[in-house]
Amino acid sequence: MLARAARIHLVAFDVDGVFTDGRLLLGDDGAEYKSFHVRDGYGVRRLLEAGIHAAVISGRRSSAVERRMQELGVEHVFQGVKDKVAVLDSLLETLGLVAQQAAFVGDDEPDLPVMAHVGLSVAVADAHSSVRAAADWTTHAPGGAGAVREVCDLMVAARLNATERTR
Repeated sequence: MLARAARIHLVAFDVDGVFTDGRLLLGDDGAEYKSFHVRDGYGVRRLLEAGIHAAVISGRRSSAVERRMQELGVEHVFQGVKDKVAVLDSLLETLGLVAQQAAFVGDDEPDLPVMAHVGLSVAVADAHSSVRAAADWTTHAPGGAGAVREVCDLMVAARLNATERTR
């Protein structure tokens, strides 16, 4: 898996069920609340420091997501997306990459087309069974509880391992 992960230059994530536990908390005032795991955030920062691009491609819109990704330094944030493959392809073109150099982390059936399109597909531990079956790799941690950190740690370790082998 390290050799395969070493070829990845962009990791794109779904949000609900990946960065969060998938629950939608709605206040009486209509506000939506999301809970993000701090270790996931640290993993994303390490990913970016390792020179690997990070993106969020979500079917929903949330100001909490915008704020959290801004705090983490994630520049590529796409929300309210109907066609995740098209958005990913546009981003890849902008970055000068191809789909085989990208990974996608998902948890439910809307993620399946983009997972089939990339070089490395990842499911979180509590993803829908169809997503786990389609994934190249599945995290041990569930969404919102360290799954993003696992993915980031894998990518950073792969990058470091590849760098050491070329020395």
